[in-house]
Amino acid sequence: MNLSRAFLTVSGLTAASRVLGFVRDVLFAAALGTGWVADAFLVAFKLPNFFRRLLAEGAFNAVFIPLFAGRLERDGEAVARRLADEVLAVLALVLAVLVAAFEVAMPWVITVLAPGFVDEPRKFDLAVDLTRITFPYILLISLVALFGGMLNSTGRFAAYAAAPILLNLSLIGAAILVHVLEDVHAGRAVSWGVTCGGILQLVLVLHAVRRAGMMPRLLLPRLTAGVRELLRRFVPAALGAGVVQINLLIDLWVASFLSTGAISWLYYADRVNQLPLGVVGIAVGSALLPLLSRQIEARDEAGANESQSRAIELVMVLTLPAAAALMVIAHPVISALFERGAFNAADSEASAAALRAFAAGLPAYVLLKVLAPAFFARKDPGTVLKIAAVGLLSNVAVMLTLVWSLGHVGIALATATAAWINAIILLVLLIRRGHFKADRRLKWRLPRMVAATSVMAAILAAVHQSRDHWWLAGGDHIALYLVVLVALGLIVYATIARQFGAWAITDLRSMMGREAAGTDDDKR
Repeated sequence: MNLSRAFLTVSGLTAASRVLGFVRDVLFAAALGTGWVADAFLVAFKLPNFFRRLLAEGAFNAVFIPLFAGRLERDGEAVARRLADEVLAVLALVLAVLVAAFEVAMPWVITVLAPGFVDEPRKFDLAVDLTRITFPYILLISLVALFGGMLNSTGRFAAYAAAPILLNLSLIGAAILVHVLEDVHAGRAVSWGVTCGGILQLVLVLHAVRRAGMMPRLLLPRLTAGVRELLRRFVPAALGAGVVQINLLIDLWVASFLSTGAISWLYYADRVNQLPLGVVGIAVGSALLPLLSRQIEARDEAGANESQSRAIELVMVLTLPAAAALMVIAHPVISALFERGAFNAADSEASAAALRAFAAGLPAYVLLKVLAPAFFARKDPGTVLKIAAVGLLSNVAVMLTLVWSLGHVGIALATATAAWINAIILLVLLIRRGHFKADRRLKWRLPRMVAATSVMAAILAAVHQSRDHWWLAGGDHIALYLVVLVALGLIVYATIARQFGAWAITDLRSMMGREAAGTDDDKR
């Protein structure tokens, strides 16, 4: 399994999904704006996503993939498939009960989740209705995660990485209906788009599993030895992922008390910040976990260290300039993407301020996706739980300090601070335990990436500060102005980073699967 080629597969499809996600959000911003309907829908969208990150793509994959990949490496495909069948039976039953319970208890759930809505009955009632529509998505996406984990463990990354594209297409279709049909309720249309998107995703990965010859069998739910082993490891992993997601719920809880629009400003800023996080961090993490799991199962610690070093190098060479650029040109990014229809200039200013704060933590968010798999692959989710708890406390402390003076921007800054604390502690623990030692190439390149990023950021800032002299810098030309800034940043960073030795042409050849040839200096 080649990490670079797996990364290209996942990141390419993730990039396509994120582009469609921006199209989706542009349509959302135009149709919903940042008013009370938008706030109600975003709460309805966040709840199933909370459980998706907690149960499906978070703790479940972190525990299931090492177990499944370990059985593949040690016992063969038949034993691994049996484990998947047993887990499927229990997972489907538990999720069906969970969905039914939440559908009944939704008014109490929304009261806890967004207590600021209680004093606005119209917003509260709509949030309850929309969340009842979207919540079955958690059942669908959790099954998608199970089948996607099976595919990833066997080196088949495309279908699972492509699944979010179908969700975005479904939501884009719902948003278009809102624009075309005047009598369609915007919030309800896009909420149904979420659930329909989940159905499409499940159909896609099931098709891929069938083609791979791993179609699951339907068994009666039983607590077999394999299921019990997964549950023992799932509990601390779920608690660890839960701490991270509780951070997000606390953010939502506090934002519900701020002025109308705060939830939406944070959402649109986070959506932009999620582009490099998804294309780089999540893509590398998805490819790294099954690779590390099989290397550690085979007792190849040297190979695992090499994989970890290349993963950190790969994410940093891409994420550092992305974070710096988003901080410098946050306003034209938000304005070009969202400022139309019900989304006005004041919304752009508020969202841009939040984006700068989120972007300050972007390298840390990405590092978390690369460092945590080293613990999960060693079947040590408990450490991740403890560190996540520290992050939760720091998030709450910083947020309560800043939110009163900075409003929604204080929430974003607290999130970034907590991410840095988590990432630094994870890295220090890996080094102290002897599970990671930065190799010579990483030590050589990382400071040069920082230097190249600083040069790029200074040039972008100088150009943007002189924007009053640019006819492109405002009005109808803002999108073209943004394209010019992005192109300038890419060219400057690629050129300076190459000259500084932060990356080499041989890296591109290696990622494309060809033999890398060159001098030692090129490979440093």
